[in-house]
Amino acid sequence: MLISLRHVARSMALLATTALAGTMTGAHAQDPVTPAAPPKHEARPSADPAARPWADPRLPAAARAETLLSAMTLEEKLGLVYTWFPPLAKDPAAPADMIPSAGQQAAIPRLGIPALRETDASLGVANQVEQRKGDTATALPSGLALAASFDPELAYASGAMIGGEARAKRFNVMLAGGINLTRDPWGGRNFEYLGEDPLLAGVIAGESIRGIQSNHIVSTIKHFALNAQETGRFVMDARIGEAALRESDLLAFQLAIERGKPGSVMCAYMSVNGDFACENDFLLNTVLKQDWAYTGWVMSDWGAVHSTVKAARNGLDQQSGGELDTHPFFRADLRQAVESGALPMARLDDMARRILNGMFSTGLMDAPVVEAPQPIDHARNAEVAQRAAEAGIVLLKNDKDILPLARTARRIVLIGGHADVGVLSGGGSSQVRSVGGAPIEIPLKNGPAASFVRVTWHASSPLAAIRALAPKARVDFVDGSDPEAAAAAARNADLAIVWATQWTTEAEDPETIDLAGNQNAVIAAVAAANPRTAVVLNTGGPVLMPWLDKVPAVLAAWYPGQRGGEAVARVLFGEVNPSGRLPITFPAAIDQAPRAAVPGFDQVKASPDRGQDARAIKPFAVEYREGSDVGYRWYARQGHRPAFPFGYGLSYTRFGYANLKVEGGGALKVSFDVTNRGRREGADVPQLYVTPATGSRPLRLAGFERVVLKPGETRRITLVAEPRIVADYDVAQPGWRVAAGTYRVAIARDAGQPVLTGAADLQERRLAP
Repeated sequence: MLISLRHVARSMALLATTALAGTMTGAHAQDPVTPAAPPKHEARPSADPAARPWADPRLPAAARAETLLSAMTLEEKLGLVYTWFPPLAKDPAAPADMIPSAGQQAAIPRLGIPALRETDASLGVANQVEQRKGDTATALPSGLALAASFDPELAYASGAMIGGEARAKRFNVMLAGGINLTRDPWGGRNFEYLGEDPLLAGVIAGESIRGIQSNHIVSTIKHFALNAQETGRFVMDARIGEAALRESDLLAFQLAIERGKPGSVMCAYMSVNGDFACENDFLLNTVLKQDWAYTGWVMSDWGAVHSTVKAARNGLDQQSGGELDTHPFFRADLRQAVESGALPMARLDDMARRILNGMFSTGLMDAPVVEAPQPIDHARNAEVAQRAAEAGIVLLKNDKDILPLARTARRIVLIGGHADVGVLSGGGSSQVRSVGGAPIEIPLKNGPAASFVRVTWHASSPLAAIRALAPKARVDFVDGSDPEAAAAAARNADLAIVWATQWTTEAEDPETIDLAGNQNAVIAAVAAANPRTAVVLNTGGPVLMPWLDKVPAVLAAWYPGQRGGEAVARVLFGEVNPSGRLPITFPAAIDQAPRAAVPGFDQVKASPDRGQDARAIKPFAVEYREGSDVGYRWYARQGHRPAFPFGYGLSYTRFGYANLKVEGGGALKVSFDVTNRGRREGADVPQLYVTPATGSRPLRLAGFERVVLKPGETRRITLVAEPRIVADYDVAQPGWRVAAGTYRVAIARDAGQPVLTGAADLQERRLAP
C-alpha cells in the first residue's frame, strides 16, 4: 500500500509527535511458531444467545455473518465499508481511538463488532517513518529470501511470529500476503514478493497467511492482480490474455487463497486490460468471487479507488485509507447511491456480509483486538528471523571450495556496504523499524517514494558477527569508497569479503540492475588483488555481475532482516550449510529479460517533480508479451542462458538423485531417491518440472520438497504434480484442461539442470476455473 501521496507534507508534523503507549519488551504471551489460544482477558464477554446469536463460535462462519448482518442498520453497514487513514483523518466522524498506522475501521459496540486496526506488512509490523515513536518490531528477511528457502514450514512459522507481534501491538489486520509474480528483474517491489513461479509463490504465501491468521487476525493477500512494476502504478494499464493470466499470476493467487484462506484480498492500483483493478468486474466478480467462490472481502489499496457505483458493482467491498483517495467514495456517495437505488441494497449487504465473514472465519470476532500492548519475546522472535535468513541465503558460486572459511583464518577484510554497522533493507510500506534500531537512515530528496520512505539499515553488523566467529583473527573494515584502497587492504588477507548493496523500494523502479556507484570497480579491484574474494549481495533482487568470472565465491543474501549479519557470518564460516535456491532468475544481461527498460520510466523522470504526484503521469500500457511464460519459462522459450537459473543454489555437501519412477493415468506422480553424498548434513530442494512431450511449451515447476539429510543418508521422495501446472487454461470451456498424451518430467537441481528424466501418459482431465 501507499503510506502517503501529496498530503504527506501537511501530515509529517503529526507523524513526528505521535507515539504508541509504551515500548513492548519482555516475555511474549504466545509461541511465535505455534501460537497458543488468545489469553482469556482478550475474549469478548459472552452475550445473551437470544440477543446475539452470532456470538456462538460453534456455528459456521457464514451463518454467523448472515445472522449478524440481519441485525445491522444501514448506518452500521456503511460503517464497515470504509476505513480511515489515521495520520490524515481529520473528520470528526473518524474513530477517536486510532493508532497511528495504516488504517482503522470504527467498532460497532452495540453488536460486539470490534474495530479493525490495520498494519503493514509481510515482513513484520511496520512503522515506516516512525509514526509510533519508539515502537520497534521483529524484521523478517525479504519475501524473496523467504521464497528462496523453498520451505513451507518456515513460511508458516514466520507468519505466525509477525502475526503474534501484530496482535500484541493491538492490530488485528495485517496487510501482508504479497504475491505478485516477478516479471522483470528490475521491479522495485520484487524484494517484497515471492519470486517468479506461481507454484512456489502460491505455496509460500499460503503458508505465511495461514501462520498470520493462526493468531485470530486477518491477513490480506495482495495486490490483485498483475502489480508487476512500480513506475506509473496509478496510471499504467497491464495488458495480457485471459489464459496467460490464469496460468501465471492468477494461479499464484488461487493456490495461496486455497491454502491460506485469507480473510481479505487487496486489489491493486493499476488497470488490467482497460479497467482499474479495484473496479475490475472480471478480476473481482468473475474470477475471485464466482470462479473461486471466495467469501471474504475485497479491500482497496490505499489510494486505488476511482468511483462509487462502478467500484461497488464490480466487486470492491471496502474503501481503505480513504483520505489517500481523491474522494471518500464509500461514505456519503455510497449512502446516496443505495438510497436512490443506483446501487442495490443487496450489494451493500453483500459487501458487509463479506467483511463479517472474513472476521468470523479467521477467529477475529471471538478474540477481539487487545486494548493495551502486550509483552513480546523479541529474543525468541529474532531467532525465527535469523532462521529464515539462513535458510534463504543462496550460495551462487564457490570455486575451489574457498568457503566455508576456516576459523583458523588470521586476517579477514570486510569491504563496503556499511557492513560495519548493519544490513540494508528494502523501502516502502513493508519497512519495519527493527529491534535494535536503525544505525543509518537516509531521507529521499525527490521522487514518488520521497514522502514515506527512508533508505534504512537494520542494526545487525556483519563485521561484529564475523569477529565473534573468528575471535583470534584480525578483521578489518574498509568503507569501499576507493577501489585502490580496498584492493590494498585486501591484498594480504586470508579472505576478502565485499559487501555489495542495491537498494530498491515501493513506488519506484530502479533504472538499471547494475550495482550502484563504483561497486563493480571495487569488486574487480579486490578480486585482482586477492584470489580469495567473496562477494555478498545485500540486494533487492538480481544484479548484473561483470566481475563474476574473476570472483570465486558469491552469496545472495537478499535483504536478510534484523539478524542478517549473524546469518551471513554463520554461512561464511560453515556454522550453517547454505541451502537457499533462487526464486528468481539472474539474467546474464538485461536484454535477456522481457523488457530491458522500465516502461514509463522516461515519463516519470521527465516530469517536473520526478513523479512526486504519481497520478499526474500520462497513462501508458504495458504489454506482457511473455504471457504465462514468466521468469525461467521466458528464458527457456527464448533460448537464453542466464547467469543463474531459477531454483539454483549450491551447498557445502553434494546430493545425488536415483531410481526415478514415473506414474501417469489420472495424475502425474514421481518417486525417486535423494542421497547426501558429502560429509556434512545439509538441505536439498529437488524440483519436479513437467512439459508436454510435443514441446509446445517450456518446462514448468510442478512440485518440490525441501529435505534435510545427514551424510550418507538416502530418502525416498514422492511428488504429485499440481494438475493446474500440467494443464492449459481453456477459455472456451472455461476451465483447466490436461490434454491426453505423453508428458516429459525432469527431477532437477534447478530449471536449467535436469538430473533424472522420464515420461508418462496422462488421461484427459478437466478442472473448474
